[in-house]
Parts: sequence; structure tokens; C-alpha cells
Amino acid sequence: MVSIALPNQQMHDRLAPQLPDVELIVWNVTDGAPPAHLDLAVLGYLGAGGGIAAFAGMDVAALQSQSLGYDGIADLLPAGIAYCNAVGVHEASTAELAVGMIISEQRGFPNHFANQRSGIWDQHEQPGVAGKTILIVGAGGVGNQISDKLAPFDANVVRVARSGRSDERGAVQSLHALSSLLAMADVVAIAVPLTDDTTGLVDAAFLDAMKPGALLVNVSRGKIVDTNALIAAASAGHVRAALDVTEPEPLPRDHPLWSTPGVTITPHIGGATSAMHARVDAIVREQARRLLADEPLANVVIEA
Repeated sequence: MVSIALPNQQMHDRLAPQLPDVELIVWNVTDGAPPAHLDLAVLGYLGAGGGIAAFAGMDVAALQSQSLGYDGIADLLPAGIAYCNAVGVHEASTAELAVGMIISEQRGFPNHFANQRSGIWDQHEQPGVAGKTILIVGAGGVGNQISDKLAPFDANVVRVARSGRSDERGAVQSLHALSSLLAMADVVAIAVPLTDDTTGLVDAAFLDAMKPGALLVNVSRGKIVDTNALIAAASAGHVRAALDVTEPEPLPRDHPLWSTPGVTITPHIGGATSAMHARVDAIVREQARRLLADEPLANVVIEA
């Protein structure tokens, strides 16, 4: 019998009728050792990384995350346990937020909201999105979803990744061309995973290379952006920013980034929409099918 632990009763109630041949239990690592061997344990969505080390010594073969990113997990994951990330769950919702941020900032919504509170009617031209050049740094799941969702807005979308190539969406520029691309972009959206190579990618030199007044959008990881460099560049009026992720995170109440002019912050909500539940359920069903068929698990990013 295949055994899978689910993090809450709601997920159990949704999946139990669909997986009659699987032993499903509601269990979290904070409950102590599982009652029996687990072929797969599905982690809770938020704050899962901090509990990874607690699986040491437990009879669990693999962990299924509800998140796409897995930076730092390898340092915490006990030996003998595989780790699967959640491909296909959050890409669309994260891209949805990125595009919403781009439209909001380019149409001046933050200023309009502030004016509404004061009863100020300030009607003037905004840069908008149509005809603007939007540079997407990253051509993976999130970056490509951002590109797709921008297609109806008549923007010039340019994608850049570590290596240049072509795919079904067209050309992907190499990172070697980044400096020249930054100089022409009205919006720069960050959609790369956090790695040693991308940590601090958006530094003072990166920001200085951006077109004056351009918008930086980060829906990836906070550590990709040098926070102090961004505060300096935004305070000088050189760039604007819309951030769903920050460094540090959560951002302390008294952190200067909160009050930096031209910066809008949301609290890491990119993937947190109701759309995720059905998509996570689909991943669990597929993993169960694979376990029952004695096939390898999908999306194993860290081997046991």
C-alpha cells in the first residue's frame, strides 16, 4: 500500500475520494514521528523550509513541496529523503501579479490611491505599457508566463537568460547583452531562481545601467536584489520598483525600504491565490499514480 501524508484535513477531504488505493493520512512533522512508513509527505505551503531538518531520522522517503523555489533546501534536507518541487502550481499566479504590478506602476495607481485618500484630482499623462520595452530576466516558467500575459498589451517584450537561444516564443537574449538591454528597457522584471550566480544580480551596477525612471519588478527572491543599492537608486529618482519579495523577509516594520520613494511592496503573495489548491492536488494525484506504478516521482530536484 502506498502511503502519503497530507498537511491538512481540507486537502485530505478533497483527495481521499480520488485516491482510493492510497493510504492518506493528515500529518505534519511537528506531530512527531509518522505512525508508519511514508512514501511521500506533502509539506505545508508557507514556512515549509524551516521544518525540513526536523525530518531527520523519520521513515519518510520523499517530500513534496507546494512551492516552486527550493533555494537553501539542500542544506537542510536530511540524507535519504528526496525533495520534489511544485512545477506548474504558481507560475501563472506569480506572472499575474508581475503583470498587475507593471500595469499599476505604469498607470500611476499608487499615486492615484494616495490622491483618493486626500480628495485630490490630479489628471496627467502616465507612461503606460503599450509601446514600451519590457525586459524579462529569466526565460523559465514564470518568465515565459509573464511574456505570454503581456502579449495583448502591445509592449515590446524582450527575454534574457543565461544563454541565448530561440524557442516557440521567439528569441531569448544572452546575459552577455544585459547591460545594453537594461539601457533600453522601460520595465525590468526579475524572474530567475535564486542561485549562487543570481544572488545580488541586481546590484548598484545593474541599477545604474537601467534607463532613468525605469521600473524594476521582482517576483522571484529578495536576495537577487541588493536592497541597499536599490534604496540608493530609488531615493535618487533613478529607478522605481515594485517588489513582491524583499531582503530581509519578512521586512521589519522600521526598515527604510518601506518608505523609499518610488517603491511599492507586497508581502510575497505571488503564488498565493485560490488557483493553487487544484494544482497541488493534481501534483499529489500524479505522484500517487507514479508510486502505484512503481515509477520515479516527478520534479525531483534533490535526490535521496
